[in-house]
Amino acid sequence: MIESIITTINSLIWSNALIILCLAAGIYFSVITGFLQITHVKEMLKLLFKTESSKKGVSSFQAFSIAIAGRVGTGNIAGVATAIAMGGPGAIFWMWVIAFLGSASAFIEATLGQIYKEVKDDQYRGGPAFYIEKGLHIKWYAMLFAIATILSTAVFLPGVQSNSIATSSFNAFGIPLEYTGIFISILLALIIFGGVKRIGKVAEITVPFMAGAYILMAVVIILMNISEVPSVLYLIIKSAFAVEPAFSGLFGMAISWGVKRGIYSNEAGQGTAPHAAAAAEISHPVKQGLVQAFSVYVDTLFVCTATALMILFTGKYNVINPQGGFIVENLPGIATGPAFTQLAISHHFPLLGNPFVAISLFFFAFTTLMAYYFIAEANLSYLDIKNRKWLIWLLRIFFIISVYYGTIKTAEIAWIIGDIGVGVMAWLNIIAIFLLRKPALIALKDYKMQKKKGLNPTFNAKELGIKNTSEW
Repeated sequence: MIESIITTINSLIWSNALIILCLAAGIYFSVITGFLQITHVKEMLKLLFKTESSKKGVSSFQAFSIAIAGRVGTGNIAGVATAIAMGGPGAIFWMWVIAFLGSASAFIEATLGQIYKEVKDDQYRGGPAFYIEKGLHIKWYAMLFAIATILSTAVFLPGVQSNSIATSSFNAFGIPLEYTGIFISILLALIIFGGVKRIGKVAEITVPFMAGAYILMAVVIILMNISEVPSVLYLIIKSAFAVEPAFSGLFGMAISWGVKRGIYSNEAGQGTAPHAAAAAEISHPVKQGLVQAFSVYVDTLFVCTATALMILFTGKYNVINPQGGFIVENLPGIATGPAFTQLAISHHFPLLGNPFVAISLFFFAFTTLMAYYFIAEANLSYLDIKNRKWLIWLLRIFFIISVYYGTIKTAEIAWIIGDIGVGVMAWLNIIAIFLLRKPALIALKDYKMQKKKGLNPTFNAKELGIKNTSEW
């Protein structure tokens, strides 16, 4: 009964309307910014390693790492497998599309997060709730987003990450789910009880390592199958447009699952990354906007593509027929999820596949859990409840309990609940950034003008006519 209700809610939130909204927003912001995701790639890379920081804010790279920690998670391994299983190989193409378009949405939301950031608890705080109130002047909408985000990142979303860690650890090492849950909970507590600065420092170290090791493995496997790259890419593109006969009936499913899993993975427009962007100490909001736009590329075009190619090279996947049964059943009896990737790597490295994916998934999902807590605390801070220190401690304890519970519940329920959390935030944030796009576009124009003059851009909100910006 409860599962049926949850499934119904999820189908309402993730109707075609949200798919269209995400695609339309990405197209609009791409056009209005002059396709900055192409024209400013060099600038993105240069800004990535700037080391400005202060007692109130983290460095640009630390903010990037926190955002990547949130973006690169179980969606990059289990999520890609789910997209292929439900939408066929063509779903990967639509993941690419939403990443390309979504990077423009990510730029807008991250720039707004910087413009309207505040100092709370002696550190920079910001995000959609802050810019909705200060930019749109709609207090109830801002509070709605804050509450929805606290519920999503502290209740709905953690279970997907912890469940994937526990499941892959059991498959690889036979570790009982409960033991993995206890280990994750203790390790996470040691980090989040140290505050935002500690989260930033841990993310700065672990994120490059985890993404680099995983992509390196993928590169090795791609090189071993280099002759098959054209045919696999051709399969993806043909399937995306229903030209491939085997998947011709999955056109709608390919778009739907590609966009859904793309957004879940890269979080562009979802409203999570602006929290990390706002925490950075920089001289101009556009700098962090460009860095966060690039983080979408890292997530989907690099990590998700690496997973997809490994799975498709080896044929270690199933594709479910919406009418019942399977269109492709190369793995009889294997549940959709990280097992696809584990078996793909095991195809080339029999002794390495299961443990490598389990360890990769641990780092991916664990750093995402850190980012979720960071976001939940930022929104609790926004609510500005008196004597909220005890609420922060309560949030930490509840978050740890939610993480542990996620390790022992079924994967299917975990994903459905996680999708609800992502969908609610996406609805609220995409509408907000569309209504509030003007300050971000003014900031971009100002940044370009200063760069043309050979200056290191600095931001003066008053001169640009942008109000309610306490830190500029």
